[in-house]
Amino acid sequence: MDENITQHFRPDEAPFIAAVGNWLQQSQDEYRPVLTHFLNPRQVYVATTLARRADVPVRFSGGYPGAEMQRALFYPDYYQPTDTDFELSLVRIDYPVKFATLHHSQILGTLLGSGIEREIIGDILTDGQTWQLVTETGMLDYLTGQVDRIGRVKARLVPADWATRVRPLDEWTPETATLSSLRLDNIVGSGFHLSRHRAKELIEAGKIRVNWADTEKPDYELDVADLVSVRGFGRIRLDEVAGRTKKEKIRVVLSVLKK
Repeated sequence: MDENITQHFRPDEAPFIAAVGNWLQQSQDEYRPVLTHFLNPRQVYVATTLARRADVPVRFSGGYPGAEMQRALFYPDYYQPTDTDFELSLVRIDYPVKFATLHHSQILGTLLGSGIEREIIGDILTDGQTWQLVTETGMLDYLTGQVDRIGRVKARLVPADWATRVRPLDEWTPETATLSSLRLDNIVGSGFHLSRHRAKELIEAGKIRVNWADTEKPDYELDVADLVSVRGFGRIRLDEVAGRTKKEKIRVVLSVLKK
């Protein structure tokens, strides 16, 4: 990928930028659609930017409007994508509802612990009682045959019809803030109204992930569409960097999802 492009992104994003470059080249050289695994919001942002620069059409889908994790489809001009091109399936988690409680972290931890890669799992949804997840259709048989427990709870994964998809309880709250920098500790402190010292303690204690990757660097610089998970508090998404004030403070728009 051209250095003029990569310089606009973080150094740690270089492997993903190279992957996007390969997908774009493949779609152009073979003149056909190229479908990716699930991408997180930041990856969707980067892929959109690079596809636009390369003048290659791209669409995203996570199975329903507003999905957080989405698959990308790069395609030539002649092609007209449909929903089936994204090869997505819905799975219901059957468990003893009256006697057990499940949590998002339990479900994801069980899936990853069984050898399933994060990139083949989309959103995990709940209405407070029913739990569902989105996955790649090609992994459906493996998933339904692999999992018989979620944590200590006996459970099984069952294919579900999209018409039964639950409406998620989670609601993101938009917030605006004026910050001295886009450091991780600054964003965490602002999003959850914590002191910068407390935010730094949480980061250094390993209780924070950025785009599902562990980080213990309080000075890690965030960018648009980065998703921060804070154990025990919830999640923050950096939606927009909206310029600077007269005092050179940075205006940002955040979305906050509190536990």
